[in-house]
Amino acid sequence: MHGPASPGWLLVALCAATGAYCLLRLRSSVEEQRRTAGGEAVMGFGMALMAVPATVAVPPPGAWIAYAAVFGGAAARSLWAARTSAHHLHHLVGALAMVYMAVAMAASPGHHGHGGVPPLTGVLLLYFAGYVLWSGTRLVPVTAVAAAGTRSVGWGDRPELARVCRLAMAMGMLAMLLAL
Repeated sequence: MHGPASPGWLLVALCAATGAYCLLRLRSSVEEQRRTAGGEAVMGFGMALMAVPATVAVPPPGAWIAYAAVFGGAAARSLWAARTSAHHLHHLVGALAMVYMAVAMAASPGHHGHGGVPPLTGVLLLYFAGYVLWSGTRLVPVTAVAAAGTRSVGWGDRPELARVCRLAMAMGMLAMLLAL
């Protein structure tokens, strides 16, 4: 992505940590956690790769097209999963936003002009800003409920951490869209 290196590395770290936690959620005893964790891990790691500052590593010419293809596949999977769970609509919007950013980066590998914010970028910024505010309000208070009586809750079963993970990815998406 375009922009200064320091915030870019912070975004890489945030997205990679989010992706790593989502991998932990794949071991959850809660089926819904496992079902969404894989897609969220792909999103987190994909965002981390796309956020590497351009001043440090310039992706090969076909990388942006590969990103668009991977996230296009993720969008198709989210569209299919959305028939049973409305939460997957958010995954669909996120995957399509990643496709949009990859295509924009492939079309203009240098810095973008200062002609204002394209309408689709503006709509995505509004969506993710709203999602950040909405998901932030859902964090207070969240109680972790043990799945089996007095058994301690594992890292993959903590609903408040899953919400924090989604909030972090939405904030990362905002930062990436602003840097576009």
